[in-house]
Amino acid sequence: MRKLGFLNRYLSLWIFLAMLMGVGLGNLWPEIPNAVGNLSSGSTNIPLAIGLILMMYPPLAKVNYRLLPQVFKEVKILSLSLLLNWIIGPLLMFALALIFLPNHPHYMVGILLIGLARCIAMVLVWNDLAEGNAEYGAALVALNSIFQVFAYSFYAWLFISILPPFFGYEGALVEISMAEIANTVAIYLGIPFLLGFISRAALVPLKGLKWYQETFLPKIGPITLVALLFTIVLMFSLKGDVLVDLPADVLLIALPLVIYFVLIFFISFFLSRTLGASYDKNVAISFTAAGNNFELAIAVAIAVFGINSGEAFAGVVGPLIEVPALIILVRVAFWLRRKFYLKTNSPSVG
Repeated sequence: MRKLGFLNRYLSLWIFLAMLMGVGLGNLWPEIPNAVGNLSSGSTNIPLAIGLILMMYPPLAKVNYRLLPQVFKEVKILSLSLLLNWIIGPLLMFALALIFLPNHPHYMVGILLIGLARCIAMVLVWNDLAEGNAEYGAALVALNSIFQVFAYSFYAWLFISILPPFFGYEGALVEISMAEIANTVAIYLGIPFLLGFISRAALVPLKGLKWYQETFLPKIGPITLVALLFTIVLMFSLKGDVLVDLPADVLLIALPLVIYFVLIFFISFFLSRTLGASYDKNVAISFTAAGNNFELAIAVAIAVFGINSGEAFAGVVGPLIEVPALIILVRVAFWLRRKFYLKTNSPSVG
């Protein structure tokens, strides 16, 4: 089994320490977060906006859109991946949010934003660790990146403002317009999407693919973690009283997230196997469905609901729980390979 890099391996620890650092900073030196908070233009905090855009840039710079034709070669597998990512996954998170967080509408919205944001970064890490098909995983990431740009704002509006009243949650979730979310997505996903696309389009012909993948991407990769931790420190510096409620609220949000990661992974794995996907492609499909783009969820939650909101807090808990959960699922994938692939000679696609 391949090893996770040092920064990614302890990502949950860095996030939790950033939470504690922010609370301490807000209590000991409140003038610092206040000064940062004053650097605003209208409702947009400029340092925070820059941080959120930078957080999204490295994952999108990794995406190779030239690999897209690969996923269109196998219509059944492609259809299953789209079904898992854009129908089953969002509906599953919606159901879990309603079941486990009916009295916490802000947290409910926060995990819905996570469930709707399909993974475009860490999925490549999980896929690699589980010895999945690297090119197929990258192609699925490219597909989801394009879908997110055009579909995320509609999905967020649909699942947050339109669907809950049909299940008896009138007034439980704040109504937001699709225009509000679309504007946020255009800034915090659209800008880094264009920057990432331009980076690859300009630098690969200029410096070569090997330099881009082995030198440029590793250099800009830590920007995501730095920007994420900066955002978390700033967020929790404004929540001086959060330390008392932090453990209980983290557990409250963690429960539906853990159930989601486990269920969607097993659903994906067995549906893919039923359709005849080989192990390496099955893993790529399953981790693409199970992982989430927490950077986008955090950016939208902060931009739409505010840095001090419950929605943003739930967004931060997302990667805190996702990283250890998916590390465990990597080991589960190897167990499933031994049980269902190495002992059978069933035909497989690809």
